[in-house]
Amino acid sequence: MIERQNENFILMLVSLACVGLTAESILMGWEFWVPPLVIIGTVLLWVMNITSKPDYGTRKVGYLIYAMLVAFFHGVHETSFYDVAIVITLIMLAYSIFDHIYMINLIMVEYVIIMGIQLILANNNPEIIIDKLSISRAILHFLAVLFVFFCCKKTINDRIENRDKNKKKDEIIDNYDADMEDFLSNISHELRTPVNVVNGMSDLMIKRNVGQEAYAVKNAGIRLAYQIEDILDYTECKRNKVLLEEDEYMSTSLINDVVTSFRMLDNSNNLELVVDLAPSVPTKMKGDIKKLHKIFRHLMENAVKFTKRGGILVRMYSEKTEYGVNLIIEMNDTGIGMDRRALESISEGMYQVNKKRNRSSGGIGLGLYIVYGFTHRLGGFVKIESEKNTGTTVRVTIPQKVIDEVPCLAVSDSSDGDILFHVRADKYFIPKVREFYRTMATNLATGIHVPLYSAETIGDIERLKEKLNVKYIFMGQEEYVENSEYFDELSKGDLVVAVSVYAGFKVNAGSQVMTMPKPLYAYPIIKILNEGKNAKNIEFSDNTVRPVFRGVKALVVDDEPMNLVVATSIFSDYEMIIDTAGSGKEAIKKFKDNEYDVVFMDHMMPEMDGVEAMKILKRLSQDTYGKDIPIIVLTANVVSGAKEMFKNEGFDGFISKPIHIAEFERVMLQVLPGINTVKGGKEA
Repeated sequence: MIERQNENFILMLVSLACVGLTAESILMGWEFWVPPLVIIGTVLLWVMNITSKPDYGTRKVGYLIYAMLVAFFHGVHETSFYDVAIVITLIMLAYSIFDHIYMINLIMVEYVIIMGIQLILANNNPEIIIDKLSISRAILHFLAVLFVFFCCKKTINDRIENRDKNKKKDEIIDNYDADMEDFLSNISHELRTPVNVVNGMSDLMIKRNVGQEAYAVKNAGIRLAYQIEDILDYTECKRNKVLLEEDEYMSTSLINDVVTSFRMLDNSNNLELVVDLAPSVPTKMKGDIKKLHKIFRHLMENAVKFTKRGGILVRMYSEKTEYGVNLIIEMNDTGIGMDRRALESISEGMYQVNKKRNRSSGGIGLGLYIVYGFTHRLGGFVKIESEKNTGTTVRVTIPQKVIDEVPCLAVSDSSDGDILFHVRADKYFIPKVREFYRTMATNLATGIHVPLYSAETIGDIERLKEKLNVKYIFMGQEEYVENSEYFDELSKGDLVVAVSVYAGFKVNAGSQVMTMPKPLYAYPIIKILNEGKNAKNIEFSDNTVRPVFRGVKALVVDDEPMNLVVATSIFSDYEMIIDTAGSGKEAIKKFKDNEYDVVFMDHMMPEMDGVEAMKILKRLSQDTYGKDIPIIVLTANVVSGAKEMFKNEGFDGFISKPIHIAEFERVMLQVLPGINTVKGGKEA
């Protein structure tokens, strides 16, 4: 951009000078054939500029030669004796922006030659009087040109020196960035490896029913893993090094993630979580699903952390655009809120409500900054509305590509009848929570085009039953407990009665009232509307039947013995046949002696790292079996862009440590698409 600006600037000056020279040549009666050549030359220079041909370096030389020829033509006329210094000075100043010393030297040499010609002309012309005044003026002009000459050279040298210094600084920064990448990769591996062991071993203890302590250990491990990720994510956002990874995903999986993460959080304040998923959101989209999950998690953690009473409303809806949709995520809470100064500080990073050592809120204060960083990198924006002691609304808008535009939620054609929503008006001490439920119910009913009526009392239910074709009644746990016998009796008829309950709650014996686990969200409601009393597995997580990779022979390679124990335990649950190797060399030896369906390879190992071992196994696979056996990297290196880097190296899949079951299943189904999986006890 700067080169183009400099080139255009020089051409503008040359063009103006040529116009002036043409006018002067005509007025002074100089050679008649020169002005047309000057005009043609100027046009040719602009053609070179517009077409960018030849290359930039050659064009600069052409501009210089042309300017020197024009200056020479002007300077060799007797009437230009005192003008030569001015013309040369202007050319020298103009061409100094190209930062080439040789140009300034050539212009200075041309000035000396022209002045020599002028002295010869003056000596042979009796009309020119050479006196002391003329000589002193000529010397003054020469000294002025000489002064400009040295100033231009110094300026050019200073600019070149500064440019070299900046280049060295950039190289140092680039080297620092590379070192930081290596450091983050190493620290991620070293920290996440023991966390993987802690989480994996706690899962083993949970399977063996050793006690509730195992759950505490696992939760602590998960929290530590998240905080390690947060540090890496914050660093990448701060350095503008966030790389994106696009995958196809189901929109409902995001909501399932919200519900799951909320259940894992400490909800000692008994907060209500209401999830409002717009039915019109496309079923399948494409984007960086991992970053979307993290954005949801940070928004949820902040809402829970700073809300002492009331509840949280999560909304997810979409707006159609030319490129797909704008996915909009809203997190509304009834928490402590923020003032204007706090809102302005959020995007600067490291903001926390209470930075004292005895602060009551947990976390390391990076959540909202990461939300800002990820959202901006994804091409979206964040808007926060908050009022002190009233609550906060965070709205994140992110563009997404649409893979399947079919609405994610819909009722079947067979579903009919009116729906009652039974919630007592005085149930919630904070009115905003009541509005959360009403908003969710209204938006859902509008989105799926079903009639919905509010009934606050039993009397309201009875009156509406007489007027309407009531088929469904939805309510909260407190409403059911208050009139359980009434609703138990209603459920024995044609009416479908469903109640949103806390974990562990049981309806009365003999009752046909259906239970929906809190937090309440759209999926169980839609399932009940579509299937009525036959609805089973109302939990969304139960909707995705777990695959079983029966008989798949897998080789797991890792230099950490406990990681092998953890991986073997997890993979064995899928009825896979597991073999292990503690190094790249051992993996190569076992690969030669056995045939495997898939290989899981650690990245950072002594002597031979996972990339080198993978490439050797790839060659052996082709030479021995005539086919590519998929090799999946199983690594604690999760810095941004790691997945793409491993893919470019030749790995067929990427699984991070600690191992996430959903990620493992998704990768396995991708790399072994023709595998005979077993779901729910039946072969797929």
